[in-house]
Amino acid sequence: MNERQKMTAGELYNPSDEELHKLRAKAHRLCMRYNQLIDPDDEERYEILRELMPYSDHDDIYFRGPIYFDYGINTYIGKNFYANFNTTILDVCPVRIGENVMLGTGVSLLTPIHPLRWKERNPQPDADGEMRVLEYGKPITIGSNCWLASNVTVVGGVTIGDGSVIGAGSVVTHDIPANVFAAGVPCNVVKVIDN
Repeated sequence: MNERQKMTAGELYNPSDEELHKLRAKAHRLCMRYNQLIDPDDEERYEILRELMPYSDHDDIYFRGPIYFDYGINTYIGKNFYANFNTTILDVCPVRIGENVMLGTGVSLLTPIHPLRWKERNPQPDADGEMRVLEYGKPITIGSNCWLASNVTVVGGVTIGDGSVIGAGSVVTHDIPANVFAAGVPCNVVKVIDN
């Protein structure tokens, strides 16, 4: 297994790997180009998104900008998607977003996870004596018809069920079921959304 395969599988991997470095650099350049375009309806924005997220459904995806991605290629977005200012998606593991999803300003979807023990987190020599840091990630899934309000943070390993709403400023650290309003730090279900 190469480092990219380990990364997307959620196993410990070396983020200093040359292929991963090139993929991150490409994503960062694409984000920078996107963020420098003044006209929000500039066709070049859509071309950049197609290159950044080649496996997403681009018929109806809109990022207000600025945007920040680690890779882009590990993010999969369905139709009718809207994200307001300052969206951050660190997609070392897959980020899957359903259809009809809205993200408020400052939403962060963060799949990377670092070891808790400092002896594992600090740089260590590999077989060749080169210092390296190991990390891993966990995927994020956001169902269809969800709304994540401003400044929501979703950490790796979380699934948010279809039709749920996450309140502003929440930190989502565990799964949220479908059709609920959840909020807080940590985020918890406040009520079921019904008729």
